[in-house]
Amino acid sequence: MQSPVTVEKLSARALRLTPAPSFFDAIEHLKGVQVITPSLGFKVINARGFVNTTNVRFAQLVDGIDNQAPHIGGPIGNVLGPSDLDIEQVEVVPGTASALYGLNAINGLANFSTRNPFRSAGLSGQQKVGINHLGDAATGARAYSETSLRYARVLVADKLAFKVNGTLLRGYDWVAHDPTDLNPAGNASVGLLGADNPARDPVNSYGNESSDRSNFALLSSPDPQSTKTYQVARTGYDEQALVDYTLRTLKADAALHYRPKPATELSYTYRVAGFDNVYQRSNRFRLQGYVLQQHALQLLTPVVQARAYLTQENTGRSYNLRSMGENLDRNFKPDDQWKRDFTAAWNAAVRAGQPVVQAQAVARAAADAGRYQPGTALFGQKLGELQDINNWDVGAALRVRAALAHAEAQVNLAEALRRGGRAFPARLDLLAGADHRTYVVVPDGNYFINPNPGKDPLADNLTYAKTGGFVQAGGRLLAEKLRLTATLRADKNDYFDVKFNPRFTAVFSPTQRQNFRLSYQTGYRFPSLFEGFSNVNSGQVKRIGGLRVMSDGVFENSYLRSSIDAFTKAVTDAANANASTTLTPAQKTQLAVEQHRNLLVKNPYTYLRPEHIRSLELGYKAALGPGGRLLADVDFYYNSYRDFIAQVEAYVPQTSSGAPLVSADLSAVATALNTRAGQARYRLWTNSQTQVYNYGGSLGLRYELPGGYLAGANTTYTCLDRTATSDGLEDGFNTPRWAYNLSLANENAYHNVGFGLNYRWQQGYYSQTFLVNGEVAAYHTLDAQLSYAAPAAGLRFKLGASNVLNQYYVSYLGGPSVGGLYYLSMTYALP
Repeated sequence: MQSPVTVEKLSARALRLTPAPSFFDAIEHLKGVQVITPSLGFKVINARGFVNTTNVRFAQLVDGIDNQAPHIGGPIGNVLGPSDLDIEQVEVVPGTASALYGLNAINGLANFSTRNPFRSAGLSGQQKVGINHLGDAATGARAYSETSLRYARVLVADKLAFKVNGTLLRGYDWVAHDPTDLNPAGNASVGLLGADNPARDPVNSYGNESSDRSNFALLSSPDPQSTKTYQVARTGYDEQALVDYTLRTLKADAALHYRPKPATELSYTYRVAGFDNVYQRSNRFRLQGYVLQQHALQLLTPVVQARAYLTQENTGRSYNLRSMGENLDRNFKPDDQWKRDFTAAWNAAVRAGQPVVQAQAVARAAADAGRYQPGTALFGQKLGELQDINNWDVGAALRVRAALAHAEAQVNLAEALRRGGRAFPARLDLLAGADHRTYVVVPDGNYFINPNPGKDPLADNLTYAKTGGFVQAGGRLLAEKLRLTATLRADKNDYFDVKFNPRFTAVFSPTQRQNFRLSYQTGYRFPSLFEGFSNVNSGQVKRIGGLRVMSDGVFENSYLRSSIDAFTKAVTDAANANASTTLTPAQKTQLAVEQHRNLLVKNPYTYLRPEHIRSLELGYKAALGPGGRLLADVDFYYNSYRDFIAQVEAYVPQTSSGAPLVSADLSAVATALNTRAGQARYRLWTNSQTQVYNYGGSLGLRYELPGGYLAGANTTYTCLDRTATSDGLEDGFNTPRWAYNLSLANENAYHNVGFGLNYRWQQGYYSQTFLVNGEVAAYHTLDAQLSYAAPAAGLRFKLGASNVLNQYYVSYLGGPSVGGLYYLSMTYALP
């Protein structure tokens, strides 16, 4: 109630009432929170705008411990988190939390608190069975199952206790099949559009992306002088052909708790998870045999909180779907050979009098003759072979081993002084804390290399570290009705100077039930491992980290891909429009190059800097009415961001030998960049030059009605206010302007029968991801559950569904279609 910032909470009661299939799914019903769904087993939490499928701006903690996958820089859903049996409550802080936590939590954080074995001993189990994909003709209905067990015991009264948890989840993932063409105008100059476009690139088809197509000189009629330039792509594979959508998660944890004296608790926790699901960053991935492990040690006392933990990651046999599609094609037939076969068949068909559209079909069939076909033994064999080749130029494997080591301590100095007999005023608070984090990556030669090795870039592990600390002082004034705090945090990263984050907060409580809050704070986000150090050979485009140590020289010598695309299109259009009968096609092209070379734009971006936010927040929370039955919470915020960490594609012109073409002669540069062989292609992590402002707010109401009924309503407004010097690189806002939730529930409406209903609606929005841009349609979902409790037997049954109306929707472009999940759960608890 008196928090100086917005805090959303799911209590134990709320978790029992929710119709969502799990506590993690129920987070979407909180005000101010947005969830996107890359997979049935992988959801991404965010608040207040600027979200993508790997949300490195929002932290996710379990008992205060970060559970991210180290190389990704964010959590993979809840695979390393607690089960429904072990969750006690969830708290979500929308908005920047960097000043206290020191994490990259500039959009917020969620903390999952688990059940302490001293307070909740006994045996419990839960079995869920369910079904999804109803009405999906492509897959048919699929089974869903989740089995969880928990056992906790106090070994020595008030001294020693332990708990163990285990969960096995199996199901069939949501399917991505967006047919939208990402290159609809690729052959507009020659009138080939829609299904007739030989350079089509459907969103969820792989092997026909921009790096997998090139310009072909082809006849447009039997006349030998009718040669025109066509853009042609290799024939891609639909996602469903490349991925097994079987979903599996097997996770377990064990914890030992020791109390050497009252109010002092020392605990050790081990967590492990192995899983298969689908994940999305710039490309979509099949995560298969992926393993995360974590060792954590915590000390909690009235004066000191200290934690140390190690998280280890092994990507197993995971693979990149785009690289898989590309290299299945190239394994069948190299690009140059395919181009020759396509050209010969096209021209032969045109000379025989066939129209261009038919010639295209004949040429593709001829060039694809013998191509690996989904469902055949040969296709499966080749897919398995490429899955184990750790080079995306020829294979598809994702082979990363990484670790995160973290230590932190926080001391309540005021409490320490008071306990030490010092006369420190009770109305004053004083805290101090420090933390250190080191990331360690084993270089694999495809995804990561060590930029500072001994002799071999694969010989030494790559490390990346940060150290920080904070001090916070606070006091209570005006008969303790006004509480003021000031915080200053400093962080030093290996590759950046010290950054300072101040925070100022005020809470005014005229009565015990009414609280007004105000806060101002700043936050920094340092580049993640992937953003800073990636070194990926990806489909003829090199994706490299934006730190100078990884990309030295590339920024200075490259040209923006957007300008190169405009330039090559203009060259193609001009050459095709040139009706001269005396010039050869090559001469027409060179003339067009000279005419349009000024369209090329030198890369204006440079090496990575930390991302920064300033945030102002106002809020009011009150328990109103008789008995405080109506809980009202309203907040408003205004943020300004600068130095967004985003990606830019830029190509370096190169000579025929592959050396960078560093030349002031724009004609030579343009001639090189107009051909695929003259381009060294890069996707670079950099900072947007745009400064962005956004604002929003939320209102939540919860009312305790007579008879145990609980009604709730909340609405959230999020707006991208304006941009200064917009350069198009700012990370996608990807947030609906309006969203609301309505809920009604009762745990015991009639003779231990309860129910829960939740309706959610969100407005459509413009989606920008690394994969595709476009409009996401508005959607609404209804979740419902009916429960029955048999307290004497320790049993509870719940029959429920998320998206009970089974109206399929996508939460972001390029992602899967999400339908209804219908389930029955039985929970057993024995003290």
